[in-house]
Amino acid sequence: MLPAEESALLHALAAQAGLRTRVYEDWGFGELTTRGLGVSALFAGPSGTGKTMAAEVLARELRLNLYRIDLSAVVSKYIGETEKNLRRLFDAAEEGGALLFFDEADALFGKRSEVRDSHDRYANIEVNYLLQRMESYRGLAILATNMRSALDQAFLRRLRFVVTFPFPAVAQRREIWAGAFPSHTPTEVLDLDRLSSLPVTGGTIRTIALNAAFAAAADAGPVTMPHVLAAARTEFRKLDLPARDRDFEVTG
Repeated sequence: MLPAEESALLHALAAQAGLRTRVYEDWGFGELTTRGLGVSALFAGPSGTGKTMAAEVLARELRLNLYRIDLSAVVSKYIGETEKNLRRLFDAAEEGGALLFFDEADALFGKRSEVRDSHDRYANIEVNYLLQRMESYRGLAILATNMRSALDQAFLRRLRFVVTFPFPAVAQRREIWAGAFPSHTPTEVLDLDRLSSLPVTGGTIRTIALNAAFAAAADAGPVTMPHVLAAARTEFRKLDLPARDRDFEVTG
């Protein structure tokens, strides 16, 4: 559930990924660029706002395999090793033209800073190498980060799309709650207005709904508001989110 402008960006991203051959080859735009024919994007927003799900939807829409790469596992403290790891990764993916989804991009971009010593220079080299390979990669490559502020404008300009995934507003949370339970799940009438007042992301809503479903199944009955509120209370405590006991009291 995204604002209209960000949703339109995702549709444009899918369109460009699907129409590359026509524009670059048939229409000749490939002759005007030296940066490669790939499509690169940054998904930025808090954890649980749908960045990974959006990548999955794009892969399904474009009928591509989705390779999710944890950049924190690729980055090495040894000089030159990060670039080697990235080179092997892109070389392996080049044949299939898969959608590459780089999760935890903060692990690399968080190292980027003003150049004060050799380590800073190598951190910048690693970032530039990744962006260069994303540009030359013939498939679709997406970076995901919780910290857009870690990237400067010079890096952002090298990405074709930047899609912001904001913390969902009340209206968006209501829509997410409305679709949180599959159609086959037996549910009693749920107070969507009350549930949407809980300040949580879509990822947290999904977890609450799943735990509520298991609780209802253990009770051999439908999912009720008490099940959902109890699951929400547990999730709030787990994540150490601020809340009042009355937020989870059963009323009516």
